[in-house]
Amino acid sequence: MLASCTGARAVFRALPLVSGGQRQRSLQLLRHSGYQCRFQLPVRHFTVSRGVREDEATEKAKRLHEKSDELEHHDTERHTLQKRADDRPWHRLSGSKQYKETSPDPSRGDDSKGRLLTTPTRLLKLILPMPFHPEQDTINEVEEGTHKDNGKRIEPLALLVHPQQPLSYLERLIQAEIPPLQVNGRERLPDIIFRAEADHEETTGRSGDPGKSNVASYSGLGREGPTKDKEANWVRWSGSTEVGDFIRDAARGREFAINIEGFSKELRVAVPSFKDRTHYMRLQLRRMSRSIDQMAKIKSECDLLAHKGAHRLAQGGFAALAGWWGIVYYVTFHTDFGWDLVEPITYLAGLATIMGGYLWFLFISRDLSYKAAMNVTVSRRQHALYQERGFDPQKWEHLVHEANALRREIKAVATEYDVDWDEMKDLGGQSVKKILEKEKNGKKKKEDIDEEADEEADEGVQMEKKGKEEQHSDSHKKG
Repeated sequence: MLASCTGARAVFRALPLVSGGQRQRSLQLLRHSGYQCRFQLPVRHFTVSRGVREDEATEKAKRLHEKSDELEHHDTERHTLQKRADDRPWHRLSGSKQYKETSPDPSRGDDSKGRLLTTPTRLLKLILPMPFHPEQDTINEVEEGTHKDNGKRIEPLALLVHPQQPLSYLERLIQAEIPPLQVNGRERLPDIIFRAEADHEETTGRSGDPGKSNVASYSGLGREGPTKDKEANWVRWSGSTEVGDFIRDAARGREFAINIEGFSKELRVAVPSFKDRTHYMRLQLRRMSRSIDQMAKIKSECDLLAHKGAHRLAQGGFAALAGWWGIVYYVTFHTDFGWDLVEPITYLAGLATIMGGYLWFLFISRDLSYKAAMNVTVSRRQHALYQERGFDPQKWEHLVHEANALRREIKAVATEYDVDWDEMKDLGGQSVKKILEKEKNGKKKKEDIDEEADEEADEGVQMEKKGKEEQHSDSHKKG
């Protein structure tokens, strides 16, 4: 038995060292081999040498370096694309997707022609078809033919401008969206020129010719105007001209042109007509007119009931006075009390009535008149009826004010386009127009009365100051 155990030790010395994970497997092999010995086998755990650790660290650092290079490459590519998009934001390719416009399209669906649309915020939305490809760096590539188009459609450029901004502002917006122009090896921003159609007499006629007028004609038809048989005459406009004035003058023709330096073709933009320019304003005025018409019916009913109630109250007061007169007459001449008792009672009752009325007018701080009393009575009854019927006086005043403001704006645009605006179609009837005119005139009268009151108050304050100064100067002289 001892010899077998000694042989087993010799065998295990010859075997290589095993790890802790292989210990159980080795013991199972010994049990199956038939050896039976009672001792614990020595086990040595494997450890990674320093050289192996250095190799693994080197490979890990190499992988991290390659990953960082790849991320840096992606970041650089993304930065380049973002820079190109920031320089020219219109560089977006799409298919034949067309966006629906809420206002009338002056170009009538022509993709090669620009459009000038109106917005609900009174701004003008200029949509230009961009003739430059996203991948080209300069305008010269189009003229030289060095750039190859891939046939994809480029989305048009949309710009928002205010009618009171100059054309130079619109020029800067367009320059920021197009490639630069290369001249003598250097890049610079191309010049933008705005041209509008002019009458034939303006360019070829002379002021001394008989029958020629020195007054420019305006039609306001814009894109709705008739097509001319001959080529139109073009006039270049200064960059200091306001966009609204330029559009108003260009409305005599059907379109205006935008020339880009270094690009042989010009961009044509359809001019909006008076109807296009006032599209949203007239829509808003129609909605307001319907609301005003509905509220006016409720207001008229409440006002009528309030006035009837005030008149009934006045009639009741007359009936009370007549009843009092009848009582005094009856007590004086048909009873035993006589005039000696009725006379002081009537005096005291009349004096008490006068004092009560005087105190009431002092409390309301109004003029001592029948009209003032009726106004107070009617206004209180109106307020009660408004609350009962759900009528909001503040909303009514706001609607009327906004409707009159829209009318003024539309009339101003009609004056610019030299057209006659039929406001009855947009107001919906003569009744709404009368209401707006009545409220406008009433507000003007109220403002005039307030101004007169303020002027009188200012004059009174000035006179009081002047009197105090005179008194002070007199006392100073006496002293």
